[in-house]
Amino acid sequence: MTTDVVPTNELHKIDPVFGQLSFDNHEQIVFCNDKDTGLKAIIGIHNTVLGPALGGTRMWNYKSEWEALNDVLRLSRGMTFKSAITGLNLGGGKAVIIGDAKTQKTPELMLRFGEFVHSLGGKYITAEDVGMATEDMDLVRTVTPYVTGISESKGGAGNPSPITAYGVFMGMKAAAKYKFGSDILEDKVIYVEGIGNVGEALVENLTNEGAKVYISDINQERLEEVRDKYNVDIYGGSNLYAEEMDIYAPCALGATINDVSIRQIRAKVIAGAANNQLADEQKHGMLLRKKGIVYAPDFLINAGGIINVYAELENYDRKEIIRKTEHIYNTTLEILNNAEANDVTTHQAALDIAQARINARKKEK
Repeated sequence: MTTDVVPTNELHKIDPVFGQLSFDNHEQIVFCNDKDTGLKAIIGIHNTVLGPALGGTRMWNYKSEWEALNDVLRLSRGMTFKSAITGLNLGGGKAVIIGDAKTQKTPELMLRFGEFVHSLGGKYITAEDVGMATEDMDLVRTVTPYVTGISESKGGAGNPSPITAYGVFMGMKAAAKYKFGSDILEDKVIYVEGIGNVGEALVENLTNEGAKVYISDINQERLEEVRDKYNVDIYGGSNLYAEEMDIYAPCALGATINDVSIRQIRAKVIAGAANNQLADEQKHGMLLRKKGIVYAPDFLINAGGIINVYAELENYDRKEIIRKTEHIYNTTLEILNNAEANDVTTHQAALDIAQARINARKKEK
């Protein structure tokens, strides 16, 4: 599993924050520290032109604070474009808590984090991400209203993972339609890397359609559980990227499309749930284009989760959540065709549409 971060030694060569490429004109960065609970968190607010910044909280045992900072900056920037391209009136934000979610996450820590979120007065709205669960959001909700993804029993939209996976499935089908001429995934060879909540839900969608699915993860117990549940194969080789496959679905952490892997990738389509899949958006996006590999932009096709939690803010029902998520299919096809027509990467084509919406709103203000 690879983290989508810049190596620490590179970070020391540039200005601490404003000089980082991932800073990208963030409006605000909040460092949260509480000695009593051990909380060390960073909230990144990238852009609020379209609305309040909404993005999940990730708890991860980062190697350094630099790594955590870079992660939150990249993730919050991605949320800006995810909301914009999906047509939601939201800005982009994200939070990271430094620590091991299995051993260091306590109710006291989560409540203190919620107080920091509340202190921003609604400029940032949090939700769950890696290392978090719906119950954690329920706890945060007791100290601030600026949280989504709470339990259905408490009036929320519940766990966003199944909807995130459904959006990825829709984007994957659109990419298959573009590449193969048909969006039917039956008998397609698909490798899913990362079998968390979203990865498993994606596997369920794929097996229901009759795809030939291989799974990979650092957790062997989890692999065996998902294999037995859905009758799929565990990948037992040493280099997944070099395997012959129709579709590669990265669903762990980001930057798996990098200088090393891109020379080896033999997939015809890349469509997965991970954020920031391209280690270098321009360079690796162009290399994929030159290799004829269709890349479905991650911040578009993994937007089902934010569509799901946005329902809590706009009070729309499950039927509308599904309708909005299924629309990812049409948007993906539009972007793939635009990229070809304008001779740009699919990532750039998606960014252009998202940025145009943000720019239009700026003019209205």
